[in-house]
Amino acid sequence: MAHLPSRRRLALAVPVVLSLTASLGFLPTAASAAPVTAPATQTATAGTLAYVVNTKVDHRTIESVKKAITAADGTVVATYAKIGVIVVHSANPDFGAQIRAVRGVQSAGATRTAPLSLAGTTDEGAAKLISAAEAAKTASASAAAGASEPLEADQWDLRAIGADKAAEINPGSKKVTVAVIDTGVDDTHPDLAPNFSAAQSANCVGGVADTAEGAWRPYTADDYHGTHVAGEIAAARNGIGVAGVAPGVKVSSIKVSDPKDGLFYPENVVCAFVFAADHGVEITNNSYYVDPWLYNCMDDPDQKAIVDAVNRAQLYAQKKGTLNVASAGNSNHDLDSDAIVDSSSPDDSTPVTRTIDPHECFDVPTQLPGVVTVSATGVKGTKSYYSTYGLGAVDVAAPGGDRYQIPETPSANGRILSTMPNNAYGFLQGTSMASPHVAGVAALLKSTHPWASPATLQALLKAQADNPGCPAEPYDGNGDGVVDATCEGGKRVNGFFGFGVVNALRAVK
Repeated sequence: MAHLPSRRRLALAVPVVLSLTASLGFLPTAASAAPVTAPATQTATAGTLAYVVNTKVDHRTIESVKKAITAADGTVVATYAKIGVIVVHSANPDFGAQIRAVRGVQSAGATRTAPLSLAGTTDEGAAKLISAAEAAKTASASAAAGASEPLEADQWDLRAIGADKAAEINPGSKKVTVAVIDTGVDDTHPDLAPNFSAAQSANCVGGVADTAEGAWRPYTADDYHGTHVAGEIAAARNGIGVAGVAPGVKVSSIKVSDPKDGLFYPENVVCAFVFAADHGVEITNNSYYVDPWLYNCMDDPDQKAIVDAVNRAQLYAQKKGTLNVASAGNSNHDLDSDAIVDSSSPDDSTPVTRTIDPHECFDVPTQLPGVVTVSATGVKGTKSYYSTYGLGAVDVAAPGGDRYQIPETPSANGRILSTMPNNAYGFLQGTSMASPHVAGVAALLKSTHPWASPATLQALLKAQADNPGCPAEPYDGNGDGVVDATCEGGKRVNGFFGFGVVNALRAVK
């Protein structure tokens, strides 16, 4: 997938498309965290890096630090004064060390390991289309089953969590918005247009929100990840294509993927959480990890600053009433283990194999406090072969698809079917697909209980989930005879499913 290597953007598999028309930092209490931005667009030069500088939250300290940034040959790109995060560009190789020594700076570090460069896109090929005959077969099966959407017969995932029956009771409230922090959303898609909220959408690439018309859309059709996620949450029940888990709620797009390499840099994500919170978004979906590090270790000053900055932003969103939902990852890692081998970081330059402790090195944002961490399941209800897991790390589970678990559907495809750019539909699998199912159920809960705080919504998700417990037999996800993972815990809570697989029908009753 363009800009989205499958190992890291938390979605797996080549799409099949149908063209049918520890809390770290502090919790701010101020009412707004809107940024003060640089007066003119900054042009990156050779050797320029982006930084986050995290300070005490008072006007005098922030202004003093900004002067020190200038003195150290840095340029302020955006200032999120209410959470004490300053986004900076600098070509000074000693900038990080110099600014960390400044009074009032609590952490500071580079957000990438390769210099900034001019924007450019790459094209990794077109998606594979389903034939008209296959489309007709699915539509016929949907009609025979009494489904409202032509492709619903292929949506085994909706039935797995009772979302089809939930829609008959309460499809969700238009007063609830789920923001998709991702690669952009094609809001012109006929299944998304009825529920799209442009007023709560933006492009946060570079750390500054751009709300110009269409800025939130994907760069190309190959940047389909966010559009697929949006459809899983809120594709309308309008007799076209597919249905979302919460087809009556609003969905917005906050684009954070870099146009050159598709990566999700920290300053973009900081901007996204703050923008969502300040624009009344109730839930955010985060089907990614913050680049360039799969795990950010607190003994590294750059990685510590990344954790601190993103955490300040997501905590700010929680304080403003936003529930943040995130995918656990596709590495089949145990987040409660003593050691994990990370051979993919940094992913913006040359990766270096390292062994990390996931209790001291964090996958951001999924391991941040208060974020709902989601693992993935297949049609058989077992853990998806790729899904990361971990007792105490995973909160809940949801359908994410699994090509080894084959459903009895017209397509016999174990992945998740949803919307794609240019009025298309396609199958994907990954914890990227599990997270929006949970975000959709959370949106139904918020519709049913509008008073519920983020903490209450998370408690309800857990209380209403169905936990199958750890498997009785050794887990062999791909059927090759090798044990792929070990489930720890009991029937109430365990490493594979957390508190269980979410239940949409219970959410609306």
